[in-house]
Amino acid sequence: MKTDLLQMTDSAGCSSKIPPKLLDEVLKHLPRPSDPDILVGIDTHDDAGVYRVNSDLALVLTTDFFPPVCSDPYEFGQIAAANSISDVYAMGGTPVVALNIMMFPAAKLPPEAYEEILKGGAVMAAQAGVSIIGGHTIDDSTPKYGLAVVGYIHPGKIITNKGAVPGDLLILTKPVGTGVIIAGQKLGIASGTDIGRAVETMKTLNRTGSEVMKRYNVKGATDITGFGLAGHALKMAKAGSVSITLNMRQVPLIGETFMLVEEGCIPGAAFGNLEFVEGDTCFGDSLEYNLKMIAMDAQTSGGLLMSVREEIAGEVIAGLQETGLIRAAVVGSVTEKREKYLYLES
Repeated sequence: MKTDLLQMTDSAGCSSKIPPKLLDEVLKHLPRPSDPDILVGIDTHDDAGVYRVNSDLALVLTTDFFPPVCSDPYEFGQIAAANSISDVYAMGGTPVVALNIMMFPAAKLPPEAYEEILKGGAVMAAQAGVSIIGGHTIDDSTPKYGLAVVGYIHPGKIITNKGAVPGDLLILTKPVGTGVIIAGQKLGIASGTDIGRAVETMKTLNRTGSEVMKRYNVKGATDITGFGLAGHALKMAKAGSVSITLNMRQVPLIGETFMLVEEGCIPGAAFGNLEFVEGDTCFGDSLEYNLKMIAMDAQTSGGLLMSVREEIAGEVIAGLQETGLIRAAVVGSVTEKREKYLYLES
């Protein structure tokens, strides 16, 4: 009988993150190191840390792991690795080496499933030019997998979540809806076509999106994962002391995501993300509830949200689509700080 990893977990992929409001409270009490070579730390909740080695080289460091987000062990390994490496791409870095992080219920899963997860991760890492050089495993009741990744970047070319500038447009490189579709799969109401689309989206590396960002000298970006489109946009707005407007009707969706939400398929993580953003967000009078909750949907291995100058937005979109990111779209804009950090419209 084929192993179905998705049935071994209550929360899938990045939906398993602790609620962002709780995370904020925890991080408030952490001591801040004073090392001047820390170029990006935890203060702005960016995608990765950056540490300067010398005037020409800095290290980008990140880690990510989560429970299964799909049924197939090999594809789970691919998705988890792509998600982990994405943080380096979001900073404009080049991922180089990684370590496996693996929790495996030895009494529940055959070793073949364990091997397939690691193989999937290794293949995806190789596709990204990353060498996996070790790792750590523990016996745990729920399988979990991910990577600790190190990349290179020039200290003067770091892309951060505080780089959004008033007048910029916001471009999203992948459609959203993975959390909704995964929940729909567990409930037996998502179509096989949509499940396949979601898996392919999650397996797509953000490498080409990062290359386009660097080509056009983009300064501000983040990747969309567990805090949803709204949560990560809010973090971007706070980091840059700007306001961000998202037009949810312009946000590309995977398959029948809207209809699944209409049927009540809203993962629990979306409500945690709503609690996090609602105090800093203005919800437009015309914003439909379904689109509001899609903005909160926790994404796994989501796309890049980049802030680009209005005059080059068309060129950036064309560049992204030429690389295969055909759903890339302008989804919002950046203004001077207003009453709220985030504005959701439709």
